[in-house]
Amino acid sequence: MTLETAYAACRRIAQHYENFPVGLLVRRPLQPHIHAVYAFARLADDIADEGYNSPSEQTSPERTASGRRNGLRRFETALRDPASAPADAVFVALHHTIQQFGLPIELFLDLLSAFAQDVEKRRYASFTELLDYCRRSANPIGRLVLLIHGQRGEEQLAASDAICTALQIANFWQDVSVDLLKDRIYLPQDEMERFGVTEESLFAGLASSEFRDLLAMEVGRAFQLFEQGYGLMETLPRPLCWEIELTWHSGRRILEKIVDLDFDTLHHRPTLGALDAPTLLAKAFFRIRDGLSHLSEPVTFGSS
Repeated sequence: MTLETAYAACRRIAQHYENFPVGLLVRRPLQPHIHAVYAFARLADDIADEGYNSPSEQTSPERTASGRRNGLRRFETALRDPASAPADAVFVALHHTIQQFGLPIELFLDLLSAFAQDVEKRRYASFTELLDYCRRSANPIGRLVLLIHGQRGEEQLAASDAICTALQIANFWQDVSVDLLKDRIYLPQDEMERFGVTEESLFAGLASSEFRDLLAMEVGRAFQLFEQGYGLMETLPRPLCWEIELTWHSGRRILEKIVDLDFDTLHHRPTLGALDAPTLLAKAFFRIRDGLSHLSEPVTFGSS
Protein backbone atom coordinates (compact mmCIF):
# COMPACT_ATOMS: atom_id res chain seq x y z
CA MET A 1 0.00 0.00 0.00
CA THR A 2 1.37 3.40 -0.94
CA LEU A 3 1.37 6.35 1.45
CA GLU A 4 -0.76 8.27 -1.03
CA THR A 5 -3.43 5.56 -0.90
CA ALA A 6 -3.26 5.40 2.89
CA TYR A 7 -3.65 9.15 3.34
CA ALA A 8 -6.48 9.26 0.81
CA ALA A 9 -8.37 6.72 2.92
CA CYS A 10 -7.80 8.86 6.02
CA ARG A 11 -9.12 11.91 4.21
CA ARG A 12 -12.36 10.11 3.35
CA ILE A 13 -12.85 9.01 6.96
CA ALA A 14 -12.03 12.41 8.47
CA GLN A 15 -13.89 14.61 6.00
CA HIS A 16 -17.04 14.97 8.04
CA TYR A 17 -16.94 16.12 11.63
CA GLU A 18 -20.33 17.54 12.38
CA ASN A 19 -19.61 20.58 14.53
CA PHE A 20 -16.25 21.80 13.28
CA PRO A 21 -13.97 21.63 10.25
CA VAL A 22 -11.17 19.13 9.78
CA GLY A 23 -8.19 20.44 7.88
CA LEU A 24 -10.30 22.92 5.92
CA LEU A 25 -7.89 25.82 6.46
CA VAL A 26 -4.66 23.88 7.01
CA ARG A 27 -1.66 24.27 4.71
CA ARG A 28 -1.92 21.65 1.99
CA PRO A 29 1.29 19.75 2.88
CA LEU A 30 -0.01 19.24 6.42
CA GLN A 31 -3.58 18.26 5.57
CA PRO A 32 -2.87 14.51 5.13
CA HIS A 33 -1.30 14.37 8.59
CA ILE A 34 -4.29 16.11 10.19
CA HIS A 35 -6.60 13.67 8.38
CA ALA A 36 -4.59 10.71 9.70
CA VAL A 37 -5.02 11.88 13.30
CA TYR A 38 -8.75 12.47 12.89
CA ALA A 39 -9.28 9.18 11.05
CA PHE A 40 -7.65 7.28 13.91
CA ALA A 41 -9.84 9.07 16.46
CA ARG A 42 -13.02 8.64 14.42
CA LEU A 43 -12.59 4.90 13.89
CA ALA A 44 -11.63 4.23 17.50
CA ASP A 45 -14.61 6.27 18.71
CA ASP A 46 -16.87 4.32 16.37
CA ILE A 47 -15.65 1.05 17.87
CA ALA A 48 -16.54 2.29 21.36
CA ASP A 49 -20.00 3.38 20.21
CA GLU A 50 -20.95 0.20 18.38
CA GLY A 51 -23.42 -2.25 19.81
CA TYR A 52 -26.24 0.02 20.94
CA ASN A 53 -28.87 -2.07 19.17
CA SER A 54 -32.53 -1.89 19.98
CA PRO A 55 -33.78 -4.79 22.15
CA SER A 56 -35.31 -6.48 19.09
CA GLU A 57 -32.00 -6.57 17.24
CA GLN A 58 -29.47 -9.34 17.65
CA THR A 59 -26.06 -8.06 18.71
CA SER A 60 -23.12 -9.55 16.83
CA PRO A 61 -20.11 -10.62 18.92
CA GLU A 62 -17.92 -7.70 17.84
CA ARG A 63 -20.61 -5.24 18.92
CA THR A 64 -20.92 -6.50 22.49
CA ALA A 65 -19.03 -4.73 25.28
CA SER A 66 -16.33 -7.41 25.23
CA GLY A 67 -16.16 -7.22 21.44
CA ARG A 68 -15.69 -3.45 21.56
CA ARG A 69 -12.99 -3.79 24.21
CA ASN A 70 -11.20 -6.31 21.97
CA GLY A 71 -11.51 -3.94 19.02
CA LEU A 72 -9.90 -1.12 21.00
CA ARG A 73 -7.14 -3.46 22.17
CA ARG A 74 -6.42 -4.30 18.53
CA PHE A 75 -6.21 -0.58 17.85
CA GLU A 76 -3.71 -0.18 20.68
CA THR A 77 -1.61 -3.06 19.37
CA ALA A 78 -1.54 -1.53 15.90
CA LEU A 79 -0.64 1.84 17.40
CA ARG A 80 2.29 0.41 19.37
CA ASP A 81 3.54 -1.94 16.64
CA PRO A 82 3.34 -0.80 12.98
CA ALA A 83 4.17 -4.33 11.81
CA SER A 84 0.95 -5.69 13.32
CA ALA A 85 -1.26 -3.84 10.80
CA PRO A 86 0.76 -3.58 7.57
CA ALA A 87 -2.34 -3.41 5.33
CA ASP A 88 -4.42 -1.01 7.44
CA ALA A 89 -4.48 2.33 5.63
CA VAL A 90 -5.11 4.40 8.76
CA PHE A 91 -2.16 2.94 10.62
CA VAL A 92 0.15 3.06 7.60
CA ALA A 93 -0.57 6.79 7.35
CA LEU A 94 -0.63 7.41 11.09
CA HIS A 95 2.76 5.83 11.77
CA HIS A 96 4.28 7.87 8.98
CA THR A 97 2.81 11.02 10.54
CA ILE A 98 4.02 10.07 14.03
CA GLN A 99 7.55 9.56 12.69
CA GLN A 100 7.54 12.72 10.59
CA PHE A 101 6.63 14.98 13.51
CA GLY A 102 7.87 13.05 16.51
CA LEU A 103 4.37 12.90 17.97
CA PRO A 104 4.09 11.41 21.48
CA ILE A 105 2.25 8.10 21.40
CA GLU A 106 0.85 8.91 24.86
CA LEU A 107 -1.64 11.34 23.29
CA PHE A 108 -3.05 8.55 21.14
CA LEU A 109 -3.14 6.20 24.11
CA ASP A 110 -5.09 8.83 26.05
CA LEU A 111 -7.68 8.85 23.28
CA LEU A 112 -7.98 5.07 23.39
CA SER A 113 -8.32 5.10 27.18
CA ALA A 114 -11.23 7.55 26.92
CA PHE A 115 -12.96 5.48 24.25
CA ALA A 116 -12.47 2.33 26.34
CA GLN A 117 -14.02 4.19 29.27
CA ASP A 118 -17.10 4.86 27.14
CA VAL A 119 -17.63 1.10 26.90
CA GLU A 120 -17.67 0.72 30.68
CA LYS A 121 -18.59 4.03 32.32
CA ARG A 122 -21.99 5.59 31.77
CA ARG A 123 -22.31 7.98 34.72
CA TYR A 124 -20.08 10.76 36.07
CA ALA A 125 -20.10 11.59 39.76
CA SER A 126 -18.75 15.13 39.40
CA PHE A 127 -17.57 17.76 36.96
CA THR A 128 -14.03 16.84 37.96
CA GLU A 129 -14.58 13.34 36.56
CA LEU A 130 -16.02 14.83 33.39
CA LEU A 131 -12.99 17.10 32.96
CA ASP A 132 -10.67 14.10 33.29
CA TYR A 133 -12.59 12.35 30.52
CA CYS A 134 -12.28 15.46 28.32
CA ARG A 135 -8.56 15.61 29.07
CA ARG A 136 -8.21 12.25 27.35
CA SER A 137 -11.06 12.26 24.81
CA ALA A 138 -10.70 15.75 23.34
CA ASN A 139 -7.57 17.59 24.42
CA PRO A 140 -5.11 15.23 22.66
CA ILE A 141 -6.59 16.16 19.28
CA GLY A 142 -5.90 19.85 19.76
CA ARG A 143 -2.40 19.17 21.02
CA LEU A 144 -1.62 16.92 18.06
CA VAL A 145 -2.83 19.56 15.60
CA LEU A 146 -0.57 22.14 17.23
CA LEU A 147 2.42 19.79 17.32
CA ILE A 148 2.03 18.97 13.63
CA HIS A 149 2.23 22.73 13.00
CA GLY A 150 5.33 23.09 15.17
CA GLN A 151 3.46 24.99 17.89
CA ARG A 152 4.70 23.67 21.24
CA GLY A 153 4.37 26.52 23.76
CA GLU A 154 2.93 25.49 27.13
CA GLU A 155 0.49 28.41 27.13
CA GLN A 156 -0.62 27.44 23.62
CA LEU A 157 -1.23 23.85 24.69
CA ALA A 158 -3.18 24.97 27.78
CA ALA A 159 -5.37 27.29 25.67
CA SER A 160 -5.95 24.47 23.20
CA ASP A 161 -7.01 22.22 26.07
CA ALA A 162 -9.61 24.78 27.15
CA ILE A 163 -11.07 24.99 23.63
CA CYS A 164 -11.10 21.22 23.13
CA THR A 165 -12.74 20.61 26.50
CA ALA A 166 -15.34 23.25 25.64
CA LEU A 167 -16.02 21.52 22.32
CA GLN A 168 -16.44 18.16 24.03
CA ILE A 169 -18.77 19.58 26.67
CA ALA A 170 -20.81 21.43 24.04
CA ASN A 171 -21.22 18.09 22.28
CA PHE A 172 -22.41 16.47 25.52
CA TRP A 173 -25.15 19.07 26.05
CA GLN A 174 -26.09 18.92 22.36
CA ASP A 175 -26.44 15.13 22.58
CA VAL A 176 -28.29 14.64 25.87
CA SER A 177 -31.17 12.82 24.17
CA VAL A 178 -28.86 10.75 21.94
CA ASP A 179 -26.72 9.63 24.87
CA LEU A 180 -29.78 8.60 26.86
CA LEU A 181 -30.52 6.05 24.12
CA LYS A 182 -27.12 4.52 24.97
CA ASP A 183 -27.84 4.70 28.71
CA ARG A 184 -25.15 7.38 29.05
CA ILE A 185 -25.55 10.48 31.20
CA TYR A 186 -22.71 12.99 31.17
CA LEU A 187 -24.47 15.45 33.48
CA PRO A 188 -22.57 15.17 36.79
CA GLN A 189 -24.56 13.24 39.36
CA ASP A 190 -23.79 15.59 42.25
CA GLU A 191 -25.04 18.56 40.23
CA MET A 192 -28.15 16.69 39.11
CA GLU A 193 -28.92 16.07 42.76
CA ARG A 194 -28.27 19.71 43.66
CA PHE A 195 -30.67 20.94 40.97
CA GLY A 196 -33.28 18.27 41.68
CA VAL A 197 -32.91 16.42 38.38
CA THR A 198 -33.35 12.64 38.47
CA GLU A 199 -32.41 9.95 35.97
CA GLU A 200 -36.07 8.98 35.80
CA SER A 201 -37.01 12.48 34.68
CA LEU A 202 -34.33 12.46 32.00
CA PHE A 203 -35.46 9.13 30.57
CA ALA A 204 -39.07 10.39 30.71
CA GLY A 205 -38.03 13.39 28.61
CA LEU A 206 -39.11 15.85 31.28
CA ALA A 207 -37.53 19.19 30.33
CA SER A 208 -38.41 20.72 33.69
CA SER A 209 -37.28 24.09 34.94
CA GLU A 210 -34.78 22.21 37.13
CA PHE A 211 -33.28 20.47 34.08
CA ARG A 212 -33.10 23.74 32.14
CA ASP A 213 -31.42 25.51 35.05
CA LEU A 214 -28.86 22.73 35.32
CA LEU A 215 -28.14 22.79 31.61
CA ALA A 216 -27.91 26.59 31.67
CA MET A 217 -25.14 26.33 34.26
CA GLU A 218 -23.31 23.68 32.23
CA VAL A 219 -23.62 25.71 29.02
CA GLY A 220 -22.29 28.74 30.89
CA ARG A 221 -19.24 26.74 31.90
CA ALA A 222 -18.63 25.77 28.29
CA PHE A 223 -18.87 29.41 27.17
CA GLN A 224 -16.28 30.33 29.79
CA LEU A 225 -13.93 27.59 28.65
CA PHE A 226 -14.14 28.89 25.09
CA GLU A 227 -13.22 32.33 26.43
CA GLN A 228 -10.25 30.89 28.32
CA GLY A 229 -8.85 29.48 25.10
CA TYR A 230 -9.52 32.37 22.74
CA GLY A 231 -6.07 33.91 23.07
CA LEU A 232 -4.58 30.88 21.30
CA MET A 233 -5.49 32.23 17.87
CA GLU A 234 -3.35 35.33 18.40
CA THR A 235 -0.26 33.12 18.71
CA LEU A 236 -0.82 31.03 15.57
CA PRO A 237 0.24 31.59 11.97
CA ARG A 238 -2.20 31.71 9.08
CA PRO A 239 -4.09 29.74 7.97
CA LEU A 240 -4.03 27.67 11.20
CA CYS A 241 -5.37 30.59 13.24
CA TRP A 242 -8.38 30.73 10.88
CA GLU A 243 -8.98 26.98 11.24
CA ILE A 244 -8.98 27.19 15.04
CA GLU A 245 -11.06 30.37 14.98
CA LEU A 246 -13.67 28.66 12.80
CA THR A 247 -13.70 25.69 15.15
CA TRP A 248 -14.08 28.04 18.13
CA HIS A 249 -17.04 29.86 16.59
CA SER A 250 -18.64 26.57 15.48
CA GLY A 251 -18.56 25.19 19.02
CA ARG A 252 -19.96 28.40 20.48
CA ARG A 253 -22.72 28.42 17.87
CA ILE A 254 -23.93 25.04 19.14
CA LEU A 255 -24.13 26.53 22.63
CA GLU A 256 -26.04 29.53 21.30
CA LYS A 257 -28.54 27.19 19.67
CA ILE A 258 -29.01 25.39 22.98
CA VAL A 259 -29.76 28.76 24.58
CA ASP A 260 -32.25 29.51 21.77
CA LEU A 261 -34.00 26.21 22.58
CA ASP A 262 -34.39 27.37 26.17
CA PHE A 263 -32.04 24.51 27.11
CA ASP A 264 -34.43 21.77 26.02
CA THR A 265 -32.03 19.24 24.48
CA LEU A 266 -34.21 16.39 25.68
CA HIS A 267 -36.58 17.00 22.76
CA HIS A 268 -34.37 18.89 20.31
CA ARG A 269 -30.84 18.35 19.06
CA PRO A 270 -29.27 21.56 17.73
CA THR A 271 -26.98 21.17 14.72
CA LEU A 272 -25.01 23.39 12.38
CA GLY A 273 -26.41 23.79 8.90
CA ALA A 274 -25.63 25.45 5.59
CA LEU A 275 -27.17 28.70 6.80
CA ASP A 276 -24.61 28.89 9.62
CA ALA A 277 -21.60 28.59 7.33
CA PRO A 278 -21.39 32.17 5.93
CA THR A 279 -21.63 33.74 9.38
CA LEU A 280 -19.11 31.36 10.90
CA LEU A 281 -16.63 31.88 8.07
CA ALA A 282 -17.01 35.65 8.28
CA LYS A 283 -16.39 35.58 12.03
CA ALA A 284 -13.33 33.38 11.58
CA PHE A 285 -11.70 35.41 8.81
CA PHE A 286 -12.48 38.83 10.25
CA ARG A 287 -12.06 37.81 13.91
CA ILE A 288 -15.53 38.94 14.90
CA ARG A 289 -15.85 37.93 18.54
CA ASP A 290 -19.17 37.80 20.32
CA GLY A 291 -19.30 38.79 23.97
CA LEU A 292 -19.17 36.17 26.70
CA SER A 293 -22.62 34.84 27.47
CA HIS A 294 -23.43 35.41 31.13
CA LEU A 295 -25.44 32.28 31.82
CA SER A 296 -24.09 31.40 35.20
CA GLU A 297 -22.12 32.70 38.10
CA PRO A 298 -18.34 32.36 37.71
CA VAL A 299 -17.20 28.82 38.42
CA THR A 300 -13.89 27.29 39.41
CA PHE A 301 -13.09 24.60 36.89
CA GLY A 302 -11.89 21.34 38.33
CA SER A 303 -13.96 21.59 41.49
CA SER A 304 -16.36 18.81 42.26
